[in-house]
Amino acid sequence: APGHRDFIKNMITGTSQADCAILIIAAGTGEFEAGISKDGQTREHALLAFTLGVRQLIVAVNKMDTTKWSEERFNEIIKETTNFIKKVGYNPKSVAFVPISGWHGDNMLEESANMTWYKGWTREGKGGVVFKGKTLLDAIDAIEPPTRPTDKPLRLPLQDVYKIGGIGTVP
Repeated sequence: APGHRDFIKNMITGTSQADCAILIIAAGTGEFEAGISKDGQTREHALLAFTLGVRQLIVAVNKMDTTKWSEERFNEIIKETTNFIKKVGYNPKSVAFVPISGWHGDNMLEESANMTWYKGWTREGKGGVVFKGKTLLDAIDAIEPPTRPTDKPLRLPLQDVYKIGGIGTVP
């Protein structure tokens, strides 16, 4: 969801049916700090995702081009982010942290030539299974499908209810 308060309702609607959350964090000076501040959107989105039952998380540190592909900035962001996602309830060992540049496409689908210092991410899955990769796509591909209660009756989530004059309430 775009990091703006007006879109929180949309974010909650989508997150309530998600198997994994991708937390996009801006690496730019001031942007990251604003996002993880006490009332920041980054912090709020991570908390909402966990509260709504999303237990898998990928953290993509975006706009690495604006930091001149700085390894130090990436590590600083990982350290701060690890602290607050742990407080929210996520296990940082099960989270993939990926430095990306959406503008240039770095580490999105293919390994970046601009961040040769980045050796890839490693995360723990269920049952101690270890997943490894280098790109955001690798992290998405490593999402573990949650177990679904297929032996139980169908449960269908509703996103909206409409009241149509002359017809009635339509889910």
